[in-house]
Amino acid sequence: MDPHLLRTYVAVARHASFSEAARDLGYTQSAVSQHVAALEADLGLPLLTRRPVAPTAAGERLLEHAGSLLLRLDAARADLARFAAAPRETLTLAASPLALHPDVLAALPATGVTLRTLPRDEIPAAVAVGEADLGLVDGLTAASDPLRLPDVAPLTARRVAEEPLAVVLPVGHPLAGRTGLDLADLVDARWLDAPGAGLPLDRLRAVHGGPAGHGFRTALRYDGTDARTLATLAAAGHGLALLPAFAVAGVPGAVPVPLAAPRLVHRTELLHTGREPDGPAAELARRLATRPTAGR
Repeated sequence: MDPHLLRTYVAVARHASFSEAARDLGYTQSAVSQHVAALEADLGLPLLTRRPVAPTAAGERLLEHAGSLLLRLDAARADLARFAAAPRETLTLAASPLALHPDVLAALPATGVTLRTLPRDEIPAAVAVGEADLGLVDGLTAASDPLRLPDVAPLTARRVAEEPLAVVLPVGHPLAGRTGLDLADLVDARWLDAPGAGLPLDRLRAVHGGPAGHGFRTALRYDGTDARTLATLAAAGHGLALLPAFAVAGVPGAVPVPLAAPRLVHRTELLHTGREPDGPAAELARRLATRPTAGR
């Protein structure tokens, strides 16, 4: 498939409008119509209904492929462009909120850094297409196991840290005096759903291994990205949260009880393209590789 035609089709499907897609892409509406017609002729299938503009069943299936196909092409172009690029004098770092351990922040160069906080699932793509020089992504895993990251491009992942996890409870909670907690005993508890600031509840359900959608009920949803706010909500009794221990330090009224079972850790990895980083990116990678962190 011609990627130019595919991009046009995706834009039309996203906007549900040929004219809006034309404005978005900088084409004439006639050119957009010709692109879609050429793609349909190539595949031998109608991809869009015209009134209203909407994907057909075949068009919906193509959309399932299109995102990863176009991302991979963008990643290849960005990767090759790096061969001709001059060494970087600045650094753009994309990081998920819980990857920003205080020691990581201390390792950042003093000047020339742009720090972008992104959802953890978007960070590999940001690095792959050149929107960030490095990525810091975190997640829940067994000790020494790598994170499961989307396969968007040939990326190199390096462990930065593995740290213990804690269930955050308010003072006075019946379990606050425990020395450790088993996740299986907390399936029926009320939890804070904060995919941007904490560890997603669907990941806890998957780790627990119960029926799909079972347990770990949402008491309150927090759409922010600040882990300290999440810990404060847990301290106020709005629901439990599972966080790395460092994120709970100093939060008034929050009691972090270590997660004893299953044996999971909070892992942070540094992402870069297949080529070795240079300039400030190389310096940050070196600092993170040598920093003393719990669990290393």
